[in-house]
Amino acid sequence: MKTDIKLSGVGGQGILSIATVIGEAATRAGLHLKQAEVHGMSQRGGDVQSDLRLSTEEIHSDQIPLGGADLIVSMEPMEALRYLPWLAADGCVVTSSKPFVNIPDYPDRDALLAELDALPQVVRCDIEQEALALHAPKSANMVLLGMAARRLKILSPDDLRAAIRSVFFRKGEKVVEDNLKAFDCGYESVQ
Repeated sequence: MKTDIKLSGVGGQGILSIATVIGEAATRAGLHLKQAEVHGMSQRGGDVQSDLRLSTEEIHSDQIPLGGADLIVSMEPMEALRYLPWLAADGCVVTSSKPFVNIPDYPDRDALLAELDALPQVVRCDIEQEALALHAPKSANMVLLGMAARRLKILSPDDLRAAIRSVFFRKGEKVVEDNLKAFDCGYESVQ
């Protein structure tokens, strides 16, 4: 079994934290893991993306080939569209529906969402609003991970919850609980 995930977003949104949680879960589950990251100008809101390749068999490359991603998981809708060439024909996009407008000529929101909704498999919601409703505004990325978890067949939700506990443990119990609540919110929002 193999799953290739393209993570994307804008610097500071928590994409690398999602990658860390998935990587921790994969390691604990005894899976083979390869990861390649590209850090944009994160302090200026630049593009950040990461390839995660998980498998029960050996993996030879850390980069996902064009048309090879099972999932695009994106904190930002325009960034999700940027990586569509990597999406497999039967792949799914899991994304925030709220744009992070960081450039003057950012595309029209309705046009962006219409383009996403035209895809065969897309799951989207305003993850920031969900995190705010939980009183955990810094946990929007874990809402997104929860949304993606139902499509991430190689890892169970419990694998991911254990990894969240491990990754955020040093930040204290409240941070751990906020992130678990956010993950569960995202997981329950998708059927």
